[in-house]
Amino acid sequence: MDFLLKEEEIVIEVKKTRKGLDDKELGKQLIEDKEKYKQHPNCKKLICFTYDPEGRITNPRGIMNDLNIAEEKFRVEIIIRP
Repeated sequence: MDFLLKEEEIVIEVKKTRKGLDDKELGKQLIEDKEKYKQHPNCKKLICFTYDPEGRITNPRGIMNDLNIAEEKFRVEIIIRP
């Protein structure tokens, strides 16, 4: 966990792409993060920001669309930007 905004019940997870952190590995990590923070008592919203300055992620929109969720008690916002 990189940041916990306890009063707002928001967790912010920050990642940076690198060799070995491609679409498949990033997707795997984000799925694991979603499951972990869904159980966290102070997390109603998870924001995962991935900094991808070298364009290693070939399908960022697909990952974001697949993993963003907006349930009543838990929301996930995936952001991947160069």
